Amino acid sequence: MARVIAFVNQKGGVGKTTNTVNLAAIAGQALGARAGQSPVLVVSTDPQASAVWWSDRVDEDQLPFDFHQCDDRPEDLARLKQLEQYQYVFVDTPGNIEDEKILSATLDATDEVVVPVPPEAMAFTPAKRTIEQVLEPRGIPYRVLITDWDPRDGTVDLEQTQEYVDANEWPRLLTVVRHYKIHTRAAAEGQVCTQYPKGRIALEAREDFFRLAMELGIGGRPLPKQARKAAATKGSI
Repeated sequence: MARVIAFVNQKGGVGKTTNTVNLAAIAGQALGARAGQSPVLVVSTDPQASAVWWSDRVDEDQLPFDFHQCDDRPEDLARLKQLEQYQYVFVDTPGNIEDEKILSATLDATDEVVVPVPPEAMAFTPAKRTIEQVLEPRGIPYRVLITDWDPRDGTVDLEQTQEYVDANEWPRLLTVVRHYKIHTRAAAEGQVCTQYPKGRIALEAREDFFRLAMELGIGGRPLPKQARKAAATKGSI
C-alpha cells in the first residue's frame, strides 16, 4: 500500500504547496522515477489547484511524479492507500480546513500529517487550532515543520518558533526549510527543486528537502512482492 503524507494547516501561505511538490520531486528522484512510471503521486485537494498548475508547467519528461486534482471528489481520496503503483502519495490541502467532507476524506486516508509553520507569531494560532481541534482528536500522527525561515533575519524568530512548538509538546521535525527566491519563482518557471540550475543557492535550496525526506524516512526501493509477503509472514509468528 502507498504511504500517504498530507500537508495540513488552517492558515494559507505557509508553504504547503511548495513543500508538497518539492518533497515529491525528491522522493521521485530517489526512487528512480521515469516519465510515465513514477512511484510517487501528488494529490491536490485545494480548489485553487496550485500544485496541479505548477506540475502541469513542468516538462512532462522531467517531472518525477504523477499528479491528480480531487478537491470535489472525496471518493478518490478513499482509494489512495490502495494504489499499488505508488509507493508514496503527498497531499496538498487548501489554505483553510472548512470543507469537512474533503478534509475528513483526506485525513481518513493519511498515514501522517506534516504541519508547516513559518517563524512568525501570526502563524502560531492557526497551527494550534489545526493540531488541537483537527489532528489530535482524530489521533493522526503529525509533526511540525518550520518552513520559510530566512537566515538573513537572524535566528531569533526561528528560536522563538522552536520554543513555542516545544512548549506545546508537539513533535517537531529537526529539518528547517529555508526561504529562497528560487522556490518562489519555481512554479512560474515550471521547475521543481530537482531541476534547479547548478549553483550554490540551488544546492542549498535542494538540501533542505533532501534532509526532510531523510527525516521522514522517504527513499530506497520497496521490497519485491514475494519478499514483502515473507516479511509479513515472519512478523506474524
